[in-house]
Amino acid sequence: MKENLVLLGSTGSIGEQTLDIVRENPDRFEITTLTARSNWQRLAEQAREFGADSVVIADERFYEPLKETLKREPVKVYAGAEAVEQCCENGSVHTVVNALVGYAGLHPTVAALKTGKKLALANKESLVVGGDYVMRLSREKEAPILPIDSEHSAIFQCLMGEHAPIRRLIVTCSGGALRDLPREAMADVTPEQALRHPQWHMGAKITIDSATLVNKGFEVIEAHWLFGVGADRISVIVHPQSIVHSMVEFEDGAIKAQLGTPDMRMPISLALLFPQRAHRPSERFSFTDHPALTFAEVDREKFPALDIAYDCLRRGGTAACTMNGANEVAVAAFLSRRCRYPDIVGAIRHALEHASWCASPDLDDYAAADCEARALAGEFLHL
Repeated sequence: MKENLVLLGSTGSIGEQTLDIVRENPDRFEITTLTARSNWQRLAEQAREFGADSVVIADERFYEPLKETLKREPVKVYAGAEAVEQCCENGSVHTVVNALVGYAGLHPTVAALKTGKKLALANKESLVVGGDYVMRLSREKEAPILPIDSEHSAIFQCLMGEHAPIRRLIVTCSGGALRDLPREAMADVTPEQALRHPQWHMGAKITIDSATLVNKGFEVIEAHWLFGVGADRISVIVHPQSIVHSMVEFEDGAIKAQLGTPDMRMPISLALLFPQRAHRPSERFSFTDHPALTFAEVDREKFPALDIAYDCLRRGGTAACTMNGANEVAVAAFLSRRCRYPDIVGAIRHALEHASWCASPDLDDYAAADCEARALAGEFLHL
């Protein structure tokens, strides 16, 4: 029997690579629903190829052209954020792959978990924003969360079969596009510079987050919620080659690491097929092609966002939600050349300094914190 999948964010980088895995395993998976934010043309192409039962376009402006394009296909067409959530509640669906970007992924994550679905999670913001709520819901509903982020997939694999106490999690970091840029040049960074990631091919938003190390800070928060390890026992280390995806150190001093090429299809396939692994004969790693694996400390003065994320994790409540909301506004402004690179961290700091804070938030509190953070970031950036 095939496993029915809902794929949220099917036209993005993770979505497209998830469909690669489905293509490689046609006897294992059936696409039930595909969703996209605005790329209705690509969504229509995917719906035809995979015979999706339904598609959802989050931006309602594109509902009519999508519906017109698919009018001769046996596929239902929906639009809007609420429809994205509702497709996660489909009783015939086994697994939801959440490859959405940003705060928009939180409510679909909640919808999937409430109905007991297996959740293959690439949307780290679900845990950054609402980790306490999401993990409690996962436990209550016995709905498993399988991480797609390469770092968290690596830690997950290192912990498989282990019962020994953890000393620390070691999250590796490529350093992003600006790793080797002198500090004095950071103020003048352009979007083109920040988008040139040396190892990974990703969407624009996450590539900028990688350049600022906001993404790495968010991964520390995500690791805390997924694995129950405190901030003081999660380390970040720069590893430019992106071969060691992360490590776990145990109390006896032993360290386990997961290695592989920088290819997101590996963690995606594990999340979909677990406890089995994919058969990918073309995937071969050569140590002689990578004779030097190097590591270095993060320059925390050059990349202050990492420590800001640690502070948000220690503070708890809505702090990380505020950081995320401000960051989303600032990154969008930077990509559209409405602010300078240093203004991203400036907007985050401004929001955290002036936002209200809730110690034990529910979904409404997260929504309020997100809205306030966006307004404060806009105020700082004069948008």
